[in-house]
Amino acid sequence: MKTYLVTGGAGFIGSNFILYMLRKYNDVEIVNYDALTYAGNLENLAAAENDPRYVFVNADIRDSESVAGALVAHQPDYVINFAAESHVDRSIDSPGIFADTNVMGTVNMLNSCRAAWDDGKGGFGSHRYLQVSTDEVYGSLEIPHNLCADGSPRHPDRIEYFKETTPLNPHSPYSASKASADLFVKAYHDTYGFPALISRCSNNYGPYQFPEKLIPLMIHNALQHKTLPVYGDGMNVRDWLYVEDHCRAIDLIATDGRLGEVYNVGGHNERTNIYIVKTILKKIAETTGDKTIDERLIAYVTDRKGHDRRYGMAPDKIKTELGWYPKTPFEEGIIKTIDWYLDNPEWIRHVTSGIYQQYYEKMYGQD
Repeated sequence: MKTYLVTGGAGFIGSNFILYMLRKYNDVEIVNYDALTYAGNLENLAAAENDPRYVFVNADIRDSESVAGALVAHQPDYVINFAAESHVDRSIDSPGIFADTNVMGTVNMLNSCRAAWDDGKGGFGSHRYLQVSTDEVYGSLEIPHNLCADGSPRHPDRIEYFKETTPLNPHSPYSASKASADLFVKAYHDTYGFPALISRCSNNYGPYQFPEKLIPLMIHNALQHKTLPVYGDGMNVRDWLYVEDHCRAIDLIATDGRLGEVYNVGGHNERTNIYIVKTILKKIAETTGDKTIDERLIAYVTDRKGHDRRYGMAPDKIKTELGWYPKTPFEEGIIKTIDWYLDNPEWIRHVTSGIYQQYYEKMYGQD
């Protein structure tokens, strides 16, 4: 039986990964290590709470004593570090929090794992550490002139994509903190031979995503007949990756990836923000029969500071080395995602109360 310590396991991607692993394998133990900040929600893991293979530890990755204690108590074979402050707008408002959690928290994880796994002979046994990062560390790409109506490139073989060798060029405090953490992970591998890998994913979407991110925010607002705030002209392009596809990739990278390497994980689903918003409105209106949910709810708002224009990933390396490729086309994944939110109104109600409302009013104002 292999044991995984999953930091940030009550968050969006972390909780999906835990549920995925418990479904796929019988012979795993999953330790969910999470501080339960505003975006951490144990409701995401209700299906696992009575599973004897699942353990929850309420602690912070910045707390060296707690991390060391969890490593000793559970002896994980793998550490998957999802734990991070991840919302760009919040990083613009409070950059210090992102440096503290994303950089110093990662350094603490590296130090703690290095101490716990040191075999006294200059090695670390069969342990492996995966840092889950983001495409945003690469900066921004130009938008091609000849996009399809949905925002996908008309000639994808002729345009630029992020590769693992693309220089890091972060533009927000969030992406700067993630790039810094990545460099520490690389330095620990290069300096100490620490058994680390880095994955960098494109924009994830799917069940259990906190509604400060684009897709769940638009779904929630549409259902509440609130305005749908769209930054700038809405033509920013992102590469969308269904979260279960990402979970498959993380599983493969953690177990079979080459130590010291970076693997890009992209969805090959580039779409403009405004196309996504209009798609959500159309689907919800069709499903609910509510004809008042339409494009009149869209409100263009002042663009985000330092807003990257386009992200696009080239997942060639992970396809060639590990046989991974995204299975979920955007048109299929967005329908599954909207249906999940429509089927889980209580989950949405719980996560959009209290402190979230204060944050939303600060960022976008009241309707």
